[in-house]
Amino acid sequence: MSTPDSALLPPQSQLSVWIAAMRPKTLAAAFVPVLIGGSLAYSHDSFLALPTFAALMCAFLIQIGTNFANDYYDFKKGADSTNRIGFVRATSAGLIAPEKMLRATILTMAAAFVLGLYLVWHGGWVILLIGLLSILFGILYTGGPFPLGYNGLGDVFVFLFFGFVAVMGTYYLNTFTWSAQAFWASIAAGALCTNILVINNLRDAEEDRITGKKTLGVLFGDSALKIEYGLMLALAFAIPPHFFVQEGYNWQVLLPMALILPAAVLYRNVLIVPDKRSLNKTLEQTAQFMAAFGIFFSAGLVLGA
Repeated sequence: MSTPDSALLPPQSQLSVWIAAMRPKTLAAAFVPVLIGGSLAYSHDSFLALPTFAALMCAFLIQIGTNFANDYYDFKKGADSTNRIGFVRATSAGLIAPEKMLRATILTMAAAFVLGLYLVWHGGWVILLIGLLSILFGILYTGGPFPLGYNGLGDVFVFLFFGFVAVMGTYYLNTFTWSAQAFWASIAAGALCTNILVINNLRDAEEDRITGKKTLGVLFGDSALKIEYGLMLALAFAIPPHFFVQEGYNWQVLLPMALILPAAVLYRNVLIVPDKRSLNKTLEQTAQFMAAFGIFFSAGLVLGA
């Protein structure tokens, strides 16, 4: 039996492989919703630092665990072929053994659950339900008999859990109440996070079609994904004006509108794709844009209250 490539890597290189498998360039999807939910609570004079920090750590762990699960289950289902143009997947590339990736998935999700017990003690049974569903659907995204990401439901999952669940859940941990403002704020986070998945699906549409992965790109084509990306941007940019006009916030809440030009440039890159390999860079820029929008919007909520 041949030795796995990962066994031949020096310790530092092995560490770098695990860090890459966490997909750190897209962790804005975990950071931004908690930041927005906590900032909204702060604007309502109800911010609690420890629960918010614990929620952030749980969000990071669940997303990393989900990324590990995707790496493992995509390999098991044969979804990562040798013709892959996306970022290297550690399991399919032979850099990490499948059983090690599965063990890392279990341990990371278990760590999120253990840390989440503090949030359950703080916030009650509803937080337990949110946490369990987040872990469960993080695994079912690519695992189980009906993986969401393989059946056109990935976008819905991302919008719900990285938008409504994460933002409103964080706000609830600070205030012990549900808020219409938290609902509206969560739409911006969910929309921008969905766009990270849109780029991923746009880049991998041909490979997904061959391997039987029925993403929205496979079901409706590239043009539909490009339209979806634009709609998600428009939806996110509609939220700050809502807070200014309907919720009574001051002009500072409009700070994200300063990002309209970068958003237009980013969308142009999505519409004009000479080589789908370039979408790896676009995916990184989409995550960076989400981080910038989240920081500007959060600052606007705090300063404009």
